[in-house]
Amino acid sequence: MRIATWNVNSVRQRLHFLSGWLKDNAIDVACLQEIKCTDENFPRQEFEDIGYNVETFGQKTFNGVAILSKFPIEDIRRGLPGFEHDPLSRYIEASIVTKKGAARIASIYAPNGNPLGTEKFTYKLEWLEKLRLHAQQLLMMEEPIVLTGDFNIIPENKDVHDPRAWVNDALFQPESRAAYRALVNLGYTDAFRLFETGDGHYTFWDYQAGAWQKNNGIRIDFAMLSPQAVDILKSCTIDKEPRALEKPSDHVPVITVLDI
Repeated sequence: MRIATWNVNSVRQRLHFLSGWLKDNAIDVACLQEIKCTDENFPRQEFEDIGYNVETFGQKTFNGVAILSKFPIEDIRRGLPGFEHDPLSRYIEASIVTKKGAARIASIYAPNGNPLGTEKFTYKLEWLEKLRLHAQQLLMMEEPIVLTGDFNIIPENKDVHDPRAWVNDALFQPESRAAYRALVNLGYTDAFRLFETGDGHYTFWDYQAGAWQKNNGIRIDFAMLSPQAVDILKSCTIDKEPRALEKPSDHVPVITVLDI
């Protein structure tokens, strides 16, 4: 199973190359973030025409998440458990069923949290705590679990081109980084870091100041795997090529391959 996560920064604006990318990379399950449209305005037919089942949790203009799957999608959950009052569409989860078994997969768009010292940062930390609690509950299922998406956290210094430039950003605060470590402490594994331990690996480059051309990026898009998912993990890679396309998203896909 080839699983991709991609913050597409408006699915309708990126549709011209998104469907082609999915086909070219033989993606079985695509977890999309920032689709920026309501469920009824999602370009469902375009993805169904190339063989995907489609489930969305959309929102007009902002946020929104989706799961596309070549396999059946079952037991769908929209919204982060324990945070039902949240008016923003940031979490969708489902079981993806193959002939060899099933995996529980979530598409996550965690809050940004900027600026510091405001209710936005408080909301970020509250949301991440609810994610931790739910992630803990999911482990009790003792099955392959993939929590994947845009976590809006820079875990370590090696995940940013210049740590000094981000010291006052919500993504790099000690509390934010602690939320990432809390998932690791539960037993989840950052799949990419099993294969690449060095610096210079990023998933986001700002549109401003030539960040892409200078490789001034950050790594904030992850696939966090349960122990059962790690047992069947084959690879995890970052595909930087879409960032060089015309009118790209500021994020690039992360592809995780499981033997299931």
